[in-house]
Amino acid sequence: MSKALLTVLVIFSIVTYAMAQPGAQITHRIKIDGQVVTAIITDDDTLYVAELDDVSITSKRKFASREEEALYRRYRRYATKVYPYAVKAIRVFRDVEEVTKEMSKRKQRRHLRKLQKELKKEFEDPLKSLSKTQGRILVHMIERELETPLHFLIKELKGGLTATYWSTAGSFFGYHLKRGYIQGEDPIMDIVLADFDVTHPK
Repeated sequence: MSKALLTVLVIFSIVTYAMAQPGAQITHRIKIDGQVVTAIITDDDTLYVAELDDVSITSKRKFASREEEALYRRYRRYATKVYPYAVKAIRVFRDVEEVTKEMSKRKQRRHLRKLQKELKKEFEDPLKSLSKTQGRILVHMIERELETPLHFLIKELKGGLTATYWSTAGSFFGYHLKRGYIQGEDPIMDIVLADFDVTHPK
């Protein structure tokens, strides 16, 4: 039995046992990291009840050649490095969608400028250190989750001129931001991206 499955079973057992215990309980619905969960407050403890992500259990992967396996391992190593940035990007995008939907265009631009400064300060240095392939994997993680080429995401948030600028600049480094992620174009990339869940609730 995999460690992941064992962990899920242990957590499920603990939650089930705790919910079955007698005593006064107060239930609240709160939002944590974009997900609405139930908080059960007893005499001396608080229990958060949330839906767990699906757990996939697969057999050892087989590859057509050593070169293919080496490429998979390299992609996966790079994906592990950029995964936190992809998760953050998706969360920021979803939050911006939610926060700005009732704002005027002027307030939206002001909000985005402030957010851009904060993100630049936090992520500019680590993102600048990424290799070309690492950057491509990060872009594809975001595009795959949002089902939209990065060019059009930038256009939606920053306007057409900015999107065109970044698409042109990206082309010098091998990024085709208008095309986006195309499943089947790089089968090994498809396998690796499927292993990383960057979903954030809408």
